[in-house]
Amino acid sequence: MRAMRGVGCAVAGLVAVVGLSGCGSDGGGDVGVKASSSPTVSVSPTPEPVPTVEEPVYAAGPEGDIDRIADEKGWAVDEMYASASEFVKDICESLPVSAVDGASRPQWLAESGQLDGSGADVLKAGVPKLCPKWTKTVVEATSGDYERWFGDGTYVVSSKPPSAEQLAEDEDTVTIPPGTYRAKGAMEDCYWERTSESGEIVDNSFATSARSITVTIASSDGQFTSERCAVWKPVG
Repeated sequence: MRAMRGVGCAVAGLVAVVGLSGCGSDGGGDVGVKASSSPTVSVSPTPEPVPTVEEPVYAAGPEGDIDRIADEKGWAVDEMYASASEFVKDICESLPVSAVDGASRPQWLAESGQLDGSGADVLKAGVPKLCPKWTKTVVEATSGDYERWFGDGTYVVSSKPPSAEQLAEDEDTVTIPPGTYRAKGAMEDCYWERTSESGEIVDNSFATSARSITVTIASSDGQFTSERCAVWKPVG
């Protein structure tokens, strides 16, 4: 009977659950195979919330149209202005009085830095909407084809803008093209002179009181100087 128990134990071992042994000298069983661990559960990270982008809201009317066009085109204005339309409104208010320092309006617009960056594009789109009477001024300024006026100061006679060498010597160098100019208005103690490139006086005059003075600047002149005179504007 003991032999039969042994055989039965062996047979039982074949059909037993893999890894378990029911036969032992002390009747106990050792675990032959470790129990498998629990499967790892992957946890997906919580997605970051996607920020919502609010669409810009534009005011009704021409101001809103200007701001919308500027945003669509990617035009930027000086950071002192809150919007493109504010920049245009400032120019519309400045143009009526922009010639007080001896420059024509398109000259002031072109030479005061207002057209830098996206300024020209913004003004070409905005001025016809907010102050259409100055549209021609903007066109002249942006094309470079405008009349130049000259107040008091010393100017280098040249039909071309100052060269890099001239600006290196004096960054305030301003040129005046040869031609005939007239100053009109109530002038007292007005002095003007034409000089050669070496500084010798070619022609000059001093008027204690005058209403109109005409001067012709030759292409061979070096400089033209004006003191206490009215604004010089080209004749013809």
